[in-house]
Amino acid sequence: MTIRVLLVDDQPLLRTGFRLILEAEPDLTVVGEAGDGKTAQDQSRALLPDVVLMDIRMPGVDGIEATRRIVREAAGGTHVPRVLVLTTFDLDEYIVEALRAGASGFLLKDVPPEELVQAIRVVAAGDAIVAPSITRRLLDRFGAHLPTHRQSTPTRLERLTERELEVLKLIAKGMSNAEIAAELVVSETTVKTHVGNVLTKLSLRDRVQAVVLAYETGLITPGSPP
Repeated sequence: MTIRVLLVDDQPLLRTGFRLILEAEPDLTVVGEAGDGKTAQDQSRALLPDVVLMDIRMPGVDGIEATRRIVREAAGGTHVPRVLVLTTFDLDEYIVEALRAGASGFLLKDVPPEELVQAIRVVAAGDAIVAPSITRRLLDRFGAHLPTHRQSTPTRLERLTERELEVLKLIAKGMSNAEIAAELVVSETTVKTHVGNVLTKLSLRDRVQAVVLAYETGLITPGSPP
């Protein structure tokens, strides 16, 4: 299956570089380009990409708002693009907002070509590309940007069993499935089942959203010990 990619960046040279990297792969094809968020939304609607590689800082509609619009517009449809946000990490303090807007993760702009290609494949397959430990470091750094919805905490989290709540906490602390299995002294298959139940019950798309929710609800707080 060919993975259809939409490139969104206000720098034409960067888009050209990404295109050259991606089109050298037999299973990837660039179906379009956009230099701003509004064009990205229009292109996503028209071209139905599998993955949108989205810059954050662009004129007009920025990458966060474009991500929000693309995800919201596609919700409930038969084709939902996955959004990978591009960031400089040290400069962009809006990456958490992008994740909350519906992005499936983020990549550094200087990511090695092989990692870029693999990231697109991973996201297209329905997983998140942000490693939980990296997500946690981001949330620790930018936790002040997260609004708290503590009033809704009991209702949302009461859907989980005690073990599922424990698994959610460990996900949010940056643990992989193997590490969670070792911590709880259960099989990795059992952990995968618990993770799936957590995502389903809380209507979350992936582990990235699970980590963000854990911070939003106060289950985990920025700077708390691992």
